[in-house]
Formats: sequence, C-alpha cells, structure tokens
Amino acid sequence: MIDFVNSFLPPLLADHAVMLAVAIPLTLAPVAAILPQGRLGWIVALLGTLAAAILSLSVAGDVAQNGVVSYAMGGWEPPHGIEFRVDALNAAVLLLVSFLGVLGVVYALPSVADEIAPNKQSLFYSAFLVCFAGLMGATSTGDAFNLFVFLEISSISTYALVGMGAGRDRRALTAAYNYLILGTIGATFFVIGVGFLYMATGTLNMADIADRLPALQDSRVVQAAFAFIIVGLGLKAAMFPLHLWLPNAYAFAPNFVTVFLASTATKMAFYTLIRFVFDIFPSDAPFVQVSFLWVFAMLGVVGMIVGSIQAIFQNDARRLLAFSSVAQVGYMMLGLGIGTAAGISAGVLHLLNHAMMKGALFMALGIFALRFGVRQISDLSGMARSMPATAVAFTVASLSLIGVPMTVGFWSKWYLISAALEQGWWWAAAAVIISSLLALAYVARLLAAIWVGQPRAHHGEVASSRAPWLMAIPMWVLAFANVFFFFDLSPVYELARAAADAAIAGGVR
Repeated sequence: MIDFVNSFLPPLLADHAVMLAVAIPLTLAPVAAILPQGRLGWIVALLGTLAAAILSLSVAGDVAQNGVVSYAMGGWEPPHGIEFRVDALNAAVLLLVSFLGVLGVVYALPSVADEIAPNKQSLFYSAFLVCFAGLMGATSTGDAFNLFVFLEISSISTYALVGMGAGRDRRALTAAYNYLILGTIGATFFVIGVGFLYMATGTLNMADIADRLPALQDSRVVQAAFAFIIVGLGLKAAMFPLHLWLPNAYAFAPNFVTVFLASTATKMAFYTLIRFVFDIFPSDAPFVQVSFLWVFAMLGVVGMIVGSIQAIFQNDARRLLAFSSVAQVGYMMLGLGIGTAAGISAGVLHLLNHAMMKGALFMALGIFALRFGVRQISDLSGMARSMPATAVAFTVASLSLIGVPMTVGFWSKWYLISAALEQGWWWAAAAVIISSLLALAYVARLLAAIWVGQPRAHHGEVASSRAPWLMAIPMWVLAFANVFFFFDLSPVYELARAAADAAIAGGVR
C-alpha cells in the first residue's frame, strides 16, 4: 500500500507530504464553515481526512526507506526555522490519527444529522477539521513551542465539539467547561516547562534541545521543566489521577466526537510523553530514571485498577467505557514505566490496539443510541435481538478489551506482561491480570444486558433497526481488525517495535 501511494503521488506532493497532511485539513476548515448544508461540510471533512491519510502513508513510506523525514518550513533550516520531523515513532501515530479520522468521518454523517441542529452541522465539521489538523500537527512537529500551539488548536476545537452535545444533553456544557479548565491547566504546565527548556538551552527545536540537555541534566531549571511537562502532558493523556476531564467529556459529547477522541486524542498525548521522556530529556538522567518506576509505572498500575473498579459501578454505558479508557491508559503508562524497548513497544502496541477496540465499542453504542436512544446499560437489554450485527461487533471489541485469545487485545497484555516479567516486576504483571479480571466484570454487565435481557417495548421491529451502512462499515472494519490482527499481528507489531526502537535510539536527534 505504501509503495503504491509513493508511486502514485506526484513528486511535488510527496516532497511536501508531511506539511500538506496538516495544511490541507486546516485550510478546508473555513471552507466547511461557510457551506450552507451539513452534508456539504461532511464531504469537505471526508476529503480533508482522506488527503491526510494518503499523505501520511507517503510519509510513512519515506520514513521506512530513509529513517527520518525532516521538513523545513519556509525553507528556513532548523534549528533556527520551524521543522516538521517524522521518524518511526510518530509515523505510527500519524497513520493512526489519519485513518481513524477517515473512518470517523464516514461514520459521522448519520450520527451528526441526528444529534446536531442542521444550521450548526457545517460549523461542527469545520471544528472537527481544526481538531484533526491540530492532532496531525502535534504529531508531526519537531518544534517544542509549535507542539504547544498544535495541542491548543486541537484542544480549543475539542471543547466546542464536546459542548455541541448540549442539543441532546445539557450536561455536555458542563463537561466542555470542565474539560476547558483542566485542559488549560495542562497546557499552562506544558508551556511553562517549554519556557524552562528555552531558558536552559536557548532553543525550541526538539533535536537541538536533545543535543544540549545531557550537559545540563544537573540543572534545577531542566528538572523543573521535566516536572511541568510531565504534568501537562499527563493531563492531556488522561494519566491517573489527572483524568477527571475524561469521563464526562466522553459521556456527554456527540457520539462521533466520543468515537474520535477515544481513538486518537489520548494516544497522541501518550506519544508526546514518550518523545519527551526518551528523546528530548536524557533518559539516563537520575530524575528521568526515577520517574519510570515511581511516576509512570506506579500511576499506571493504580490507574489500571482504579479505573476498572470505577467502571464496574457505572450505569451509563458511555461513562463505563470512559472509565475503562482511564484503565487502558494505565496499561500504556506501565509500558512507558518499564523503560525498555520491550516495554515501550508493548505500550505502543496497546495504543494502536486500544484505538481499534474503543473505536468499535463507541461506534456500536452510537448506533444503538441513534436507533433507540440508548444511554444506560439497562437500555441495552435485548439489543442482540433487535440489532444482532451491531451486537456481534460490540461483543468482539468487548472481548478484545478484556484480552481474550482470538482478539488483538490478548497480544497487548501478553507483551506487556512479558516486558514486566523481564524486569522482574511480578507485581506489575499481577496488576495487568487483576485489571483484566475487573474488565471482565464490567464487560459482563454490558454483554449480559445485550444478549440475555429482554428487548424493550420501544425497540420496535427488527427490520426498522438496521444500522445505517455509513455507520456500520467503519464499525465492522474496526471489529474485524480486532480479530484479524490476532492471527497476523506483524503489521501492527512492526509499527510498534519500530516506534520503540526509534524512541530508544533518540529518533528526534
């Protein structure tokens, strides 16, 4: 596929692919905003994400051949000019964000038409394109301050997207406000940390900072920068206990917004954490070494357990899956905390796999909500009889979330446990198993309602309960991927392993 794209794209596009993958959706955002119909806005959003996905494939192919892609904005060479820099670590995240953006937009048309007022749909798609471009830019940039800028571009548009769920539930406004406050705190911590780095090194280029920091690792300014950046990015990634914005944002946002955020936003933030911890700061510095065990591993384990326990006691289906996401972020943080190539590759593997699992789950819930207004777990009663195909897809993704064999989630936990045991961390391996058993408990509540419960009277005729094909196709693509990659993990694992190797080798340099 990558070779085909590289041979298909004109050289001019291929040479500027990393920049165009950000610029095209950002340029199309105001175009979508002025269109008179939501369907036209949807077409523009689909074209923008498709273009970004094709260009991301081209960039990934270039990375596979050359190792690192460096693009100097405006012809100003780094470190003085702004640089886009892509290696195997962020190439994997670029592919994830762009392809899930395409699937999400395909899914969006019936969902947005149902939840968003017709006169606001074009603005909705415009805000989505801004959010999408921000995530792509944050993943691609090699400049620390521009990383902050792109993070804020994606975050500010996300606050608006979450708030647009108020048409169905006024609590979306409170969720958006809480997200805004906590997101602003996280951004403030991050930019203060970047300011400290600039104070210590005199540069904002990530590769240049990385070259200068080994000689400055005893500096209190550098250590303070590390602390501020970890807190800021930890909040963006929903690392326990900085996750308080996530449950309500996922629960009350429009269904499409929840699908996209759950699949991409925290993943991009986790990538950024890896980038700073391993590539920018010297990973052998004592203050970084201490953080592996006492920050990432410990908070990851606690997040796995606490998030799973909180999920068990939820009655709202989307809040249950939101707390599950807190637990799943804990798995990723544990992989980062292990601090080895095996640990990081396990964390990145779970990042990719979790996007497939949670994307399919929230897509299925969105279909149930479209047809029957489902929100509570009790509302799922008998849904397998009313919408059997959607129920099967939901079940496959649920089993993958637990880590059942025959699903890709099994491999995530297998490699994570293996990496923990290689370090002698039996307690971390035990925590993964306990968290998986807790996941079994809350997933069982959902599946029991779907498969065992009696259909509600308002479910109506089965013939009228078919999922819209634009929503069903992306859901089934992700559900199928959860099974397919169990039998052939190599494409996903190679992405994860290459990402880990790039992080350990200091790919930003």
